[in-house]
Amino acid sequence: MLAKLQNIRMLAGRRPFRQGLFQVFSRMQSNFEVNIQHIQDAAKRIEPFVHKTPVMTSGTLDRMAGRAIHFKCEIFQKIGAFKIRGAMNAVIQLLNSLPDGQKPVLVTHSSGNHAQAIALSSKIMGLQAVIAMPINAPSVKKAAVRDYGATIVDCGASAEDREATSQRILQETSNSYLIPPFDHPHIIAGQGTIGVELLEQVPNLDAIVVPVGGGGMLSGIAIAVKALKPAIKIYAAEPANADDCAKSFAANERIPLQGPPCTIADGLRTSIGHVTWPIIKDNVTDVITVTEEEIIAAMRILWERMKLLIEPSAAVGVAAVLSERFKALPNLNNVAVVLCGGNVDLDNLPWKK
Repeated sequence: MLAKLQNIRMLAGRRPFRQGLFQVFSRMQSNFEVNIQHIQDAAKRIEPFVHKTPVMTSGTLDRMAGRAIHFKCEIFQKIGAFKIRGAMNAVIQLLNSLPDGQKPVLVTHSSGNHAQAIALSSKIMGLQAVIAMPINAPSVKKAAVRDYGATIVDCGASAEDREATSQRILQETSNSYLIPPFDHPHIIAGQGTIGVELLEQVPNLDAIVVPVGGGGMLSGIAIAVKALKPAIKIYAAEPANADDCAKSFAANERIPLQGPPCTIADGLRTSIGHVTWPIIKDNVTDVITVTEEEIIAAMRILWERMKLLIEPSAAVGVAAVLSERFKALPNLNNVAVVLCGGNVDLDNLPWKK
């Protein structure tokens, strides 16, 4: 069950909100470790509300990467990003846990795509949503959140600012429930449906490359793929300017970002979670980091060669498979890349700067 208002208030009264928040999730995780059955159940649960997204290929990109690349196009998902999968699963699970007829107010914090996902999920289910969004979040994402009927509360860019604003919203709003962006089993299970779907479409993969921010998508896909085809390798792709996952992987312990990172990939400007990190540590082969220049170049290549309008966060995975480090890896003949989102601010394209 999701973290309810009175639980948040009780914990916040005893210790800082950040600790209390994660204690709620950690206690839940100890009783609910996501497995393939949870992900398959989530797939059935959300099927009426999400798209089965296509896999696309390009001979040009295959030549550039030195192997066959299969692009899982979550850019064609509802809201233009994968986040609707986890959000819809969490909202349905929340409603199933409440008495019939109860209409909770959904609260979250997000730089954009999870905000849109909660806004659309609440609209579909006839609920209200109040969302803390950083002042510098892309205008295209804020516009979509408002179009879906959610209320936006501006906040600072740091994780602490987002969580503090969420706390205030919860305290001021009766019957409100927090649906976190990534660090929750229901979110992870929903995002893991990408992995199940991908293996149905391309069963002979050698590796999958997944962009990582908080790690909900990466951990969900890893659980699904390792359960169904354990020989497939999972690689995380991350901006070098927001490389907490790479540092954590090297140190074998979670090392969060020290302040808001400076990367064009706005969807990846967050630290990996307390719930997602152990899953990543146990199931991911390695983390590939890429520069801002590589991200911009990869974004432009897919726009020009494949006519796929991807956002910078999705370009991180493309940049990873085109990197010299990844191209040097042996025995990876068929590789999938998850194009996680396509919500682009057309008035602020990176190659125009």
